[in-house]
Amino acid sequence: MLLYKAIQGSGYMKIWTKIHIKDRNKDIDKISNSLTNYLYGYGPILDITRKYDIDKKDIAYLNQYTANRIAGLLMLYLAKDNIRINDIVNKYNFDADIVKEIIPEIEGYINKESN
Repeated sequence: MLLYKAIQGSGYMKIWTKIHIKDRNKDIDKISNSLTNYLYGYGPILDITRKYDIDKKDIAYLNQYTANRIAGLLMLYLAKDNIRINDIVNKYNFDADIVKEIIPEIEGYINKESN
């Protein structure tokens, strides 16, 4: 479980601390690795790494970073830790020019009409 230390009464977000899981959950490993492959295996990121001849060590570093973040979110979700998930959403919910106009699409989602 992720550890954090609350800053009492200051209104700041909690300080997050990295930990390493000793009893690794293979389902979380499998899901986070699969989602990392899903995000980076095809499409623009693969094209960018080829176009700019990005070093394999840098690609591995990016993949590891992404898999760690996904695993952390999965653990929070499975633990039903809505407070920490809410902290992440609040911290990263900003209108940066890069993401301001992005509307997420869900690949493979089928809108079923009710009969």
